[in-house]
Amino acid sequence: MTSKILTLLLFVAIPFIGQAQEDYKEKHNLKETFVNPQKHEVDPISDKTVKTGQHPKNIILMIGDGMGTAQLFAAKTANGGELYITNMPWSGFSTTNSADNYITDSAAGGTAIATGEKTYNGAIGVDVDKKPLKTILEISEEHGKATGLVSSSAITHATPASFIAHNESRHNYEAIAADFLKTDIDIFIGGGKSFFESREDGRNLLNELKAKDYQIFDSVDEASETDEAPMAILTAEKHNPAYPERGEVVPEGTEKAVKVLSENEEGFFLMVEGSQIDWGGHENNTAYIVQDALDFDRAVGRALKFAAKDGETLVIVTADHETGGMSIDNGDFEKGEITAKYTTGGHTGIMVPVFAFGPGAEEFSGVMDNTDIFKKMFELFGY
Repeated sequence: MTSKILTLLLFVAIPFIGQAQEDYKEKHNLKETFVNPQKHEVDPISDKTVKTGQHPKNIILMIGDGMGTAQLFAAKTANGGELYITNMPWSGFSTTNSADNYITDSAAGGTAIATGEKTYNGAIGVDVDKKPLKTILEISEEHGKATGLVSSSAITHATPASFIAHNESRHNYEAIAADFLKTDIDIFIGGGKSFFESREDGRNLLNELKAKDYQIFDSVDEASETDEAPMAILTAEKHNPAYPERGEVVPEGTEKAVKVLSENEEGFFLMVEGSQIDWGGHENNTAYIVQDALDFDRAVGRALKFAAKDGETLVIVTADHETGGMSIDNGDFEKGEITAKYTTGGHTGIMVPVFAFGPGAEEFSGVMDNTDIFKKMFELFGY
């Protein structure tokens, strides 16, 4: 009798189980298809000029926020099977968990890469006890190197902030902006002008920057007549818009920063962030993800061309975490078409890719923790 009842219950439940699975697919696993309207050329980059066995004079660290392997391969597919990033000769993976969570946010992830220490989600350049941690940018400055930041978000946003500021919360944008005045950073490019100018405390940080001999510009084009540091290029009141509306802020900003920083004979440290790959992931928006990933790849191309010519520059490309639980459902290299699905509107805990080119690049193969990226940069710079 019991067996018959269980059989009847299972028979009745099957349609509802199937319906529940379909609901899940409809709510969380919708297909998003994107066809890339314009592929960019990926020029060959030779590493024959790389001075192996030597410490790099310069390091360009490039962080694709939210860029997991699916985001990267989606961009590669959309660009006809070629990316500057995936042509880099050394590669590995990075684990990303924070001190208080299996799944990191950008603040804790950025701080881990910038300082070599795990911290809690939301923390900017401070440890779990909210005490300041020295960043690779600050240490480089102390050793006489030029320093810079480039971002497609506000320059006070979590990832760039983690390299220059110290605050218990990533949301304290005005306090983070004030920390820029405590350094002698040579160039920073990104949005967030209002956090320097239209502040609740009445301070005008742009005037304070000018008092420190900073040149202030509203666009990379506006700064084209000079490569003299220090300068701030604040390209939006808050965040820059998505690509293509914002234009080539990240690739051109990368090239501009390299020109300015390479004037320093002691070398430089530069961090470049492709912020909005992450934002596309939060929206489960394939077009947003792919277009911003391709924009980021063009910036990587500018960095690699400099590094190949220079021979003393290490370029590292990685991510702070993956966003969206993106998976590739289908694609077409020739058409530049990609169809993707998503499991979440948040971050995930998977490992993220690491790529490297230049002196010391071989140190970035295999599996490493995000804190190891700082440690490797620190050692390679000879600090």
